[in-house]
Amino acid sequence: MMMTPEQIEIALERILPRVSKPGRYTGGEYNQIVKDWADVEYRVALAFPDIYDIGMSNLGLMILYDIVNKHRNLLAERVYSPWTDMEAIMRDKGLPLFSLETKHAIHEFDLLALSLPYEQLYTNALNLLDLAGLPVRSLDRDESYPLVIAGGTPATTRSQWPPSLMCL
Repeated sequence: MMMTPEQIEIALERILPRVSKPGRYTGGEYNQIVKDWADVEYRVALAFPDIYDIGMSNLGLMILYDIVNKHRNLLAERVYSPWTDMEAIMRDKGLPLFSLETKHAIHEFDLLALSLPYEQLYTNALNLLDLAGLPVRSLDRDESYPLVIAGGTPATTRSQWPPSLMCL
């Protein structure tokens, strides 16, 4: 189901009181960058396939966030995997995975860039794609979906990727 950022915000007002650590999903941190979607040409979702508590301190993601947002025609927003309680509610209510800054659904972005700093996040990356409403296999995605790329040390050694991740 397609949801606007406004619809996602309304859903979150009802959902967040029911989950542990709701601050994981609200954004608004010091130094957060929010750009108007109408003022940019390309929109990048920078994804860390683990919970906010772990991913928000990832230096690589912070650097990419800053570099992309310094460009006038680009914006970068962050997305993290939800904790199990939030994931269950999202799946039950049909709430798509959304960005921290503006609550846009991930399928609205032009590019989904996954940060994979270690191999244990491979399965989380697949789950993140599914929560975002994106086909897990790249062969099943067409131009209507964001381009999906992965970076990080494990992403540079494809020969060691499990077959299920060759889809990225």
